[in-house]
Amino acid sequence: MKRHYFSVAAISAAITLLVAGCSNNSTTPLDAPPVVEAPKNVIFFLGDGMGMTTMTAARIYSVGEDGELTMDTLPETAFVKTFSNDAQVTDSAPSMSAYMTGVKMNNEVIAMSSDTLAIDPVADANGNKLSNNCGTKNGTPATTLLELAKAKGLSAGVVTTTRVTHATPAATYSHICHRDLENDIAAAAVPGGAGYNNALGTTGLDVLMGGGKQFFVPVKDGGKRSDGRDLIAEMKAKNYAFASNSKEFNAIDGTKTDRLFGIFTSSHMSYDLDRDPALEPSLAEMTTKAMDVLSKNSKGYFLMVEGGRIDHALHETTAKKALQDTVAFDNAIKAAIAKAKLSDPDLKNTLIVVTADHDHTLVLNGYAKRTGKTAAGNPGVLGVVKNYVTGTIEKDLDGAPYSIIGFGNGENRTQGNRSSMISLDENTTSANTYHQESVVRVAAGSETHGGTDVFLGAIGKGADTFLGTIDNTKVFSLVKTAAGL
Repeated sequence: MKRHYFSVAAISAAITLLVAGCSNNSTTPLDAPPVVEAPKNVIFFLGDGMGMTTMTAARIYSVGEDGELTMDTLPETAFVKTFSNDAQVTDSAPSMSAYMTGVKMNNEVIAMSSDTLAIDPVADANGNKLSNNCGTKNGTPATTLLELAKAKGLSAGVVTTTRVTHATPAATYSHICHRDLENDIAAAAVPGGAGYNNALGTTGLDVLMGGGKQFFVPVKDGGKRSDGRDLIAEMKAKNYAFASNSKEFNAIDGTKTDRLFGIFTSSHMSYDLDRDPALEPSLAEMTTKAMDVLSKNSKGYFLMVEGGRIDHALHETTAKKALQDTVAFDNAIKAAIAKAKLSDPDLKNTLIVVTADHDHTLVLNGYAKRTGKTAAGNPGVLGVVKNYVTGTIEKDLDGAPYSIIGFGNGENRTQGNRSSMISLDENTTSANTYHQESVVRVAAGSETHGGTDVFLGAIGKGADTFLGTIDNTKVFSLVKTAAGL
């Protein structure tokens, strides 16, 4: 056995160091101040109905074929499968709920267990189909990312261009068997009131902005509430700063506001093409103001931002409205990234996710020559197909021009031979209210969703975990992990 010898001096030095380490005068980390954890922020952007062909068309519309939208520059990307529990083609309720809860559910269902049945509302005392008919044993609530954030002490907000009670925003803060129960969904947002969602904690949502006043006020005041409650008054009583128009919105300093409630229209907010800035703030303005309010919390926040009217314009087959709303959505993404980088330059503590809940049937037709961006005198992608070699207008077998953008189904389908469309020109196809032609004719406003996978882009903390082709339920766990929820 090998023997080891230590000098008296070495042993003495070791004892001295040990005693010093136990001394009250030590300068080791035992006396260091506690580490203050940086806030963890999540901004989840949802372009409702923003399929990849819509994204492509919006890019060409805004910046040309070789340009880039902000969402095109996000460094991490994935494809997302969107089917629901009972349908190949989903609606917004279960698709957004899958993102928020990690649970597959049936079409029409908001943030509930997979076994929940979507039961249509019945008529209330005023004849509106808004009375709850879900039943007492019809599924259980599925916890949302927003609720997890509130449970961790983070702030939480919801911003949308639709009614705040519409399917996508509702899936963040409420639980119900049918998306059309918007009176009940509104009540879920009012802290302490009847029907309040207690999973939001005692304080509730810190920010809620969009349209949908009709579900917050009683029938006598022009709303649709049959219970006589004025939920706007109730929210004000809970110390929410309130805005009903741009002037009131602009007067609110988000950095000095703890809670913000904005309802700007009776139903959905206006399409961006039609929006009056004096009456309605833009999605970008609402997003950055929400960030001001939420960032006061040192623990961080969860913010959901929806560009909801993209979907509505696509249902109408009014492509120009859809593309402009997609650009407005992209502007909100750009503004949010810039604002987040002011306090978190490398986004080490901020995750920003951009995706869609489902596709639509919009297509880009023909071998069209490049058009460049839409501008005065150039309809761009909203024009008719022109030969990429000669530049002449392409025609179908009936001798009629056809537009670059079309739809798989929609309200505008020529009945019979298209020779009656021989005079179709770009002044017509590029108009704000033009309904692009479709293959299958359906009722006005009833163009359907599509079942194609959708794009997801991410930047910031945990963004590198989004890759490949994933199910929409997987997005929940990736966000949850990245934010430490």
